Amino acid sequence: MASKDADPSLGYLTRKDTEVKLPRPTRVKNKTPAPIQITAEQILREARERQEAEIRPPKQKITDPTELADYRLRKRKEFEDLIRRVRWNQSVWIKYAQWEESQKDFNRARSVWERALEVDYRNHTLWLKYAEVEMKNKFINHARNVWDRAVTLLPRVDQLWYKYIHMEEMLGNVAGARQIFERWMSWMPDQQGWLSYIKFELRYNEVERARAIYERFVQCHPKVGAWIRYAKFEMKNGEIVRARNVYERAVEKLADEEDAEQLFVAFAEFEERCKETERARCIYKFALDHIPKGSAEDLYRKFVAFEKQYGDKEGIEDAIVGKRRFQYEDEVRKNPLNYDAWFDYIRLEESVGNKGRIREVYERAIANVPPAEEKRYWQRYIYLWINYALYEELDAGDMERTRDVYRECLKLIPHEKFSFAKIWLLAAQFEIRQLNLNGARQILGNAIGKAPKDKIFKKYIEIELQLGNIDRCRKLYEKYLEWAPENCYAWSKYAELERSLAETERARAIFELAITQPALDMPELLWKAYIDFEISEGEYERTRGLYERLLDRTKHLKVWISYANFEASAMEENDESLDLPQDGVQEYNHEAKKECVQRARRIFERAVNYYRTSAPELKEERAMLLEEWLKTESSFGELGDISVVQSKLPKKLKKRKQITSEDGGVTGYEEYFDYVFPEENQATNLKILEAAYKWKKQKITSDDD
Repeated sequence: MASKDADPSLGYLTRKDTEVKLPRPTRVKNKTPAPIQITAEQILREARERQEAEIRPPKQKITDPTELADYRLRKRKEFEDLIRRVRWNQSVWIKYAQWEESQKDFNRARSVWERALEVDYRNHTLWLKYAEVEMKNKFINHARNVWDRAVTLLPRVDQLWYKYIHMEEMLGNVAGARQIFERWMSWMPDQQGWLSYIKFELRYNEVERARAIYERFVQCHPKVGAWIRYAKFEMKNGEIVRARNVYERAVEKLADEEDAEQLFVAFAEFEERCKETERARCIYKFALDHIPKGSAEDLYRKFVAFEKQYGDKEGIEDAIVGKRRFQYEDEVRKNPLNYDAWFDYIRLEESVGNKGRIREVYERAIANVPPAEEKRYWQRYIYLWINYALYEELDAGDMERTRDVYRECLKLIPHEKFSFAKIWLLAAQFEIRQLNLNGARQILGNAIGKAPKDKIFKKYIEIELQLGNIDRCRKLYEKYLEWAPENCYAWSKYAELERSLAETERARAIFELAITQPALDMPELLWKAYIDFEISEGEYERTRGLYERLLDRTKHLKVWISYANFEASAMEENDESLDLPQDGVQEYNHEAKKECVQRARRIFERAVNYYRTSAPELKEERAMLLEEWLKTESSFGELGDISVVQSKLPKKLKKRKQITSEDGGVTGYEEYFDYVFPEENQATNLKILEAAYKWKKQKITSDDD
């Protein structure tokens, strides 16, 4: 009788019976590491050694026919039960049939294969394995029957045809294999099927049969590749007339196809191999006339190679360049301002190498001047002139014409509205290459007079500096600064030139003149260059004066830090510039270092006072300044006093503020960092005490009342 707690879903067992009983976790009392450590490799080795032998089913030995019959009955029952469950699983059917084959019961095996095919006859794998079993056991007629049914039911599976034909060919039944091929060809297979049939016939030297198959092949697949294969077949057999006939028929049918270029190239190469150069030339010309220009690149290349080998220059020019020239002429006639078309046209003519034609195209191209005097319309056009000049100089070698090109180009450009520094510099560099320095100077002088630009000034100064003409460089710098007095680069370079010549006073005068300019594009670089100049000259008092003048103009954080760092580094400079006897040097050094420390500290104090009184809103800059001061004091070593700075360091607080939209609504909150300095803390504490005192006084008054 079943228990009350028994559960039918658990086979009438109780819940307690089905619980998984886990071992109780052992308590580790001693957690100290063992004196001998066990490696992972040792654990794995021990596990391997202690592993029990794999449990395998016992081998069954069949000793009499009764046991064999029982074994076969049992296995068949297993397979039949499995088939009933998974009828559509082809691997079960295959295993069943192969087992029957292993028992040498071929009739039963065939029965299994036939039943499997009834389930899914479209599965060509079943047909392949069925036929392979029949062939393996040398049941040729049975295999032939299987293949015949397979190709009848599945004529589009090429593998079945290949296997069937291979079997017949291996058996030496050539006529039967040919008959199968004919059955297959009636289904019009792909190109590979036809080529396999042709190879089959050629293996048995049946050239006429192969030719007939090729005729049917090109009718079934009228493509360029098929016709070319047919023609190559005839060529291989030495039938030149037949091969030419094939190519001609192909051209008649496929001249307007997309891949006709491949056909014409193959036809021309065939005639070339036959030493018929005139025929090949006619084919190339015919192809160039009929194929669209955009899809004939390979044809053009092949024709050029052909003409280079067999023809002359006129042939190349007439056949190739003539067509492309006509195309470009059409383009530039439609739009004369399409400068890209002119560039392509010129490149074509340069590839031919006819100087007269090249110059003619260049002259026609540069005659198309942009209609509007705006630089953006001229930017592409000007390269026609540049290429023309470079061609005349480098390829044609005509220096006078090159000079004329540059001269005419510079006349044409409206320098009052815009100019091109590139043209001026190219013209000047050309004259330098011709060793005509006066001509180069004249061109650059005209450039400065008509259309001054930074590039022109820099290049002209560089040329004169390389030639060692310092007076000319000075005049050029003066002109440069008259034209652009706000250019800090020019001022710095001018002063650098004078300094390189050991003209310290002139360099200083240039810097003084530069910093007095009302407008400068990058004044910070100019002041830095001036200060670095004075430091390099060892003029520390002048440097301090410069810093003070700079602080009159701006109280930027970087200026204060740079000033203080200068005073701190002056200590090292003084240390290096000492030239005293050994006695008293250390004492002098100590005093000098103390003075430098005091100077740097005074600068930092001035900066902190400025930010505290005049710019209290710049809290972050003030905090950065104090951090820099702290680093500097630390670098002073025993002379430094970091406690002076630490008492002034602020507290960094993270705060939130409202983000308001345009209509005044609150859209969210944004976090930011605020700095609270010690004096602000004290003021806050005093306000709290004052408020408490006031509240106490009011309370006493109310009690008295």
